[in-house]
Amino acid sequence: MRLSKLYMPTLREDPQDAEIVSHKFLLRGGFIRKSASGIYTYLTLGYRVVRKIENIVREEMDRCGSQEILMSAIQPREIWEDSGRWEKYGPEMFKLKDRHDRDFCLGPTAEEYFTTLIKDEVNSYKDLPLNLYQIQTKYRDEKRPRFGINRAREFSMKDAYTFDEDLEGLEKSYMNMYRAYEKVFDRLSLNYKIVEGDNGAMGGSGSHEFIALAESGEGVIVFSENGKYGATDEKAPVEYKAPQKEDKKELEKVYTPNCSSIDDVSKFLNIEKGRCAKAVDLMIEDKPYIVLIPGDRQLNLIKLVSILKVAEHKVRMMNDKEILNIGSCPGFTGPIELNEDVKVLVDASLKDIDNLVIGSNEENYHYINANYGRDFKGEIAGDLLLVEQGDLIPGTCDEYKFARGIEVGNIFQLGTKYSKSLNATYLDRNGKAQYFYMGSYGIGITRTVAAIVEQNYDENGIIWPVATAPYECIVTVINPNNEEQKELGEKIYKSLQEKGIEVLIDDRDLRAGVKFKDRDLIGIPVRITVGKKASDDVVEYSLRKEMKNSEISSQSAIESAIKEVYDGRL
Repeated sequence: MRLSKLYMPTLREDPQDAEIVSHKFLLRGGFIRKSASGIYTYLTLGYRVVRKIENIVREEMDRCGSQEILMSAIQPREIWEDSGRWEKYGPEMFKLKDRHDRDFCLGPTAEEYFTTLIKDEVNSYKDLPLNLYQIQTKYRDEKRPRFGINRAREFSMKDAYTFDEDLEGLEKSYMNMYRAYEKVFDRLSLNYKIVEGDNGAMGGSGSHEFIALAESGEGVIVFSENGKYGATDEKAPVEYKAPQKEDKKELEKVYTPNCSSIDDVSKFLNIEKGRCAKAVDLMIEDKPYIVLIPGDRQLNLIKLVSILKVAEHKVRMMNDKEILNIGSCPGFTGPIELNEDVKVLVDASLKDIDNLVIGSNEENYHYINANYGRDFKGEIAGDLLLVEQGDLIPGTCDEYKFARGIEVGNIFQLGTKYSKSLNATYLDRNGKAQYFYMGSYGIGITRTVAAIVEQNYDENGIIWPVATAPYECIVTVINPNNEEQKELGEKIYKSLQEKGIEVLIDDRDLRAGVKFKDRDLIGIPVRITVGKKASDDVVEYSLRKEMKNSEISSQSAIESAIKEVYDGRL
């Protein structure tokens, strides 16, 4: 491809709304353009990268026995009603009506659709196991689209679904896809970790997330130094180190003027925050809940909704009026003498902490020496805490290690959640109807584009790995008006094309500095520069990741480029 013909509208300045490196360089390099909030157009270079990733994913899916299909992005309401997710999925779902007033959604995922597809056509155990996938555009009306294509409202995703006879078969299919995902992300040259994830709205029993490490990542993962354990911070169990045991004292109400926060109360009473119970006032499915946790920790909302089996969007903080309505006072909520309709949930760690400080539900007053079971009650909810620096991995003396990353893939063991709700069955070896055991497997294609850039750049622009570069080599002709330079550049360009190399030639009549800046910005891996020594058949050869020029013959440059590209494709 000739740069003089390529649609590549580069920008010299960073766009004002670009928050992270990938967003900045993909916009500046002419890979993407913003159409609306969270919606992007992929220009020539960007779409070539997307197709490269799709092809790698497609090859590994085909290799592991998955079969590609393509379903509509428009899904009928009925199947989501059957699974119970039409309302539960929440405001992230794009909903629409057709001219007959029938409800549809733009699919954010496709568990219901795939289950409905096979339920009347896969009838026998002889047809199992079955593994189907698609690469399709998905839609989620993100509350805060940000970070460019990393959190967009329209995105490309590979989703796959397996159907098995039983749990043993599901586990085999799950590990087959697990290994296929490892091959995909290895071929994409990503630095990633595999961690345990939370099933959330997907349901099912177990899941893993594939996290590309990046400081700009929204997700936080924790892991062991030896690599034997890893989880998202939302999933990681917390073994809370409680304050030292004390003899139980008498409950006492004390004056705590203007102490509406744990920090204020702890400082005023000179009592460590870990011996104060933090009350989190919540409305969950429009019902009042008070959640008590140690004052020095944060509530893990994902653990809470998982325990209660509710949708995350059904949980919100109470407002001041609602707090007053439950018989409390903003900033002084506690578990004693609340209205009867208030549900009190208690983190398991609090039952073993003596002489707690709790809110009194009266302005400017707290109770001291409160003990669970004697002075207040509530449902012990288990572990509700968000993991923090210094926490130990359960069963070990090792501290969790922390890192940020971008979720580029996830796999779920769904079990019979969707086959039961959609009544999808097959006949087993005894002729009895049984529910399919299902797995769900996703790879964010366009999000992976962002992850690759976040791991491969310098101050000048992107540094694409060969496997995902929009073009593998670029030939820069310094002065296309010079016949010797033009002729040698064309010779190299055509030779590389004949060898199957995806090559650009910069034949634009622009200053060399502009060409070099664009070349660095778009990040083509292999670079050949044809300049003043063209008459001697000498060119400059360099790699984008090393930025070191070597003066060699044109034939040596061609041979070096071919080797670099073919090695990078492996």
